Amino acid sequence: MLQKLPVGIQTFDEIIGKDYLYIDKTEAIHLLIASGKYYFLSRPRRFGKSLTLSTLNAIFSGKRDLFKGLWIENQWDWDNIHPVIHLSFSSIGYKTLGLEAAIHAELQTISNGLGIVLEESSIDRQFRELIKKAAQQRKVVLLIDEYDKPLIDYLDDIPQAKTNQQILKMFYSVIKDSDPYLEFLLITGVSKFSKVSVFSDLNNLYDLTLDHKAATLVGYTQAELEHYFAPYFPAAEQRLKLSRTELLEKLRRWYNGYSWDTEHFVYNPYSILSFFSANAFRNFWFESGTPTFLIKLMRRDWLYQFDNLELSERAFSSYDIDYLETLPILFQTGYLTIKSIDEHNLYRLDYPNAEVKEALLEYMISNLRHEQTALGTPLVVHLHKAFQANDLEQVIEIIKSIFKKIPSQIFLKEAEAYYHSLIYLVFFYLGQYTEAEVNDSTGRIDCVVKTPTHIYIIEFKLNKSAKAALKQIKDKDYAGAYQTDPRLKVLLGINFSSKIKTVDDWLTETA
Repeated sequence: MLQKLPVGIQTFDEIIGKDYLYIDKTEAIHLLIASGKYYFLSRPRRFGKSLTLSTLNAIFSGKRDLFKGLWIENQWDWDNIHPVIHLSFSSIGYKTLGLEAAIHAELQTISNGLGIVLEESSIDRQFRELIKKAAQQRKVVLLIDEYDKPLIDYLDDIPQAKTNQQILKMFYSVIKDSDPYLEFLLITGVSKFSKVSVFSDLNNLYDLTLDHKAATLVGYTQAELEHYFAPYFPAAEQRLKLSRTELLEKLRRWYNGYSWDTEHFVYNPYSILSFFSANAFRNFWFESGTPTFLIKLMRRDWLYQFDNLELSERAFSSYDIDYLETLPILFQTGYLTIKSIDEHNLYRLDYPNAEVKEALLEYMISNLRHEQTALGTPLVVHLHKAFQANDLEQVIEIIKSIFKKIPSQIFLKEAEAYYHSLIYLVFFYLGQYTEAEVNDSTGRIDCVVKTPTHIYIIEFKLNKSAKAALKQIKDKDYAGAYQTDPRLKVLLGINFSSKIKTVDDWLTETA
């Protein structure tokens, strides 16, 4: 019998106790404990942060029986037991109780579990009292999970987010003077945007986010995938009719690609567990919850090109809750990842994998078109089929339909932004299905779409003419780059009218 797959289960005791599959991360966890004391770690949601903290809880609680057969079993002094204060902001009920009341209730629950009676009334003084009393015998291990959840969840309501920010700042300020009572501290979250203000008094936190020690602490490496999931491959191969080599390559393309040090690339654990549960390629992680505030940020800045971006390291920490920077947050939340670092310490960001790229493109296209999210992919698939059939009439009809659902009063205010962003996104997304290139870096949209028999060289114009578009293709000899290719070269000039909100003219000829 195969071990059960722990989809959505984040408690180490439950995974081991109920014989779920556990990917052994205890060597990396041991390295953290042995090499430092105060840590902060930022990773996307559903990436294993909570399980890491739960595992640390079990280690410091001396639960040796749970670690039989794992790397750490014979590497740890199991008499080295410490009281653990484990606080998870994802489950304390701040949305219904309010943040301060929720923290108060959680501190009471934790103190009861440790046999401690709290006498103070305010949450900061209660927190200080809890740490001090828990440390009377041995120093305390403090684990705080999803520290920023009460902020992330209210980025559509900045006043509430600011209120929560001040509460958290007061609460976390206790940690600075608690050093005599602390053995180990790890704080995790999705984003660093509030790190400077929330932790302004806690300057001894070591940030693991881009550190090589934490590069594979969460997420699955290629070796871990092939070792731990080996028993699950045959069923997937049989259902999908793929060889082992083909399946491994498709898994890599769909779910691998996340990196925080440019040397190690890991798989999204939630997506891998979900894949082997369903034996199907789907957008598991993206569908589990995409914050609406991200889409609003992209629309605010008309940002839609996220491939091969460059940022300095400082950009990852320059957050202001009054004006959130889109690109650093897309990185922190897992929609972009680091692909390389150059000699000038510039980070190149890109989509991590096909799952995120496809889902985010679909989401952005549908949002701009005022359509249901599920309709973004069919549009691009139909465009792919029209090109494959070399049916230009159908290609033009689909391009015309792109702008149909946008309310005229909204479109006319920002016609050029809508035009550039939607055309770019649709043709960039087309590259997921066929060989397509689209370049918007110069403010001009050039498209090349290749089918088995044809190469389409396309130029779009806004409020000009198809004749002008076709002339540009010929004057700049865009087809020259493909002269050695035996396929038929088709030049296609398309003019888009902002007045009628659609294609009003198109011309084509062969090169």
